[in-house]
Amino acid sequence: MVNHVFLRRRNQCCWMGKRGGVMERLVFLGTGDAMGVPRVYCECTICEEARTNGINRRYRSLVSVEAERNQESQGNPADGEDGFLIDCGPDWRSAMERRGQRFAGRVLVTHAHFDHIGGLPEWADACRWLGRNGQLYAPQEVLDTILRQYPWLDRNLDFHVVDHGVGLAGWSILGWKVNHGKNGYSFAYRLERNGFAWVYCPDSIALPPEQRRLLNGLDLLVLGTSFYYETADFSTRSVYDVKEALELLREIKPKRTVFTHMSHDIDLRRNYPLPEGVEFAETGLNITLC
Repeated sequence: MVNHVFLRRRNQCCWMGKRGGVMERLVFLGTGDAMGVPRVYCECTICEEARTNGINRRYRSLVSVEAERNQESQGNPADGEDGFLIDCGPDWRSAMERRGQRFAGRVLVTHAHFDHIGGLPEWADACRWLGRNGQLYAPQEVLDTILRQYPWLDRNLDFHVVDHGVGLAGWSILGWKVNHGKNGYSFAYRLERNGFAWVYCPDSIALPPEQRRLLNGLDLLVLGTSFYYETADFSTRSVYDVKEALELLREIKPKRTVFTHMSHDIDLRRNYPLPEGVEFAETGLNITLC
């Protein structure tokens, strides 16, 4: 068994093995809901703290799945050749700039809402200037919606249908529809590799039994929770709150859970009563996958 040392930095954590190389990882580039934090119109204490580039500053949901690298590896840890992004919202450009990444080769999309696809035109334009086609992956109906909204994208992006699963960067990926409440539906993705299984499900609520089936036997669940306890009428809602999510976890029992897609209701300066193995994502959080 490989001995590991856990390293903790502000807004970041990762596992380092004996070889000194960063293991395969999931990087949270955006952890916010559809409006991000701070809200433009809001002066609550959480939004004001976020305006100081504090711990509550949250960009629209975006994660990077990055392949293993060691000390001898050259270039950016996510140069677009050996990993992929999940979603490409309107904060995609700023995420790329923050980490000094000049190209993203592959993007897997969960659904065609603006906070998850608003960055696609900028990505496509970057691909045009670089003379390299980007590879866009999504279910057929999501790709159809994207092309209706941005009919020029297929000039610089190659579209790939994932209705029956797809393999990316060594991961076997299967998507399925999940209830998105008032907003209709989204897709969640289950990713498996070398016996490690995890799910990315940023936009869902009140999942019926048939939609929870692929949430069993997980090493990691990334789940959207916009509020700690949301008081709005249920008919107007679209994403789990934390209390509802904890009830779901008691049923499916993932080994580790990370909450994302958070609004300005969640204050990461607080110590919330979360069970062991459950945490909130911070911008820049790194998690070992396998």
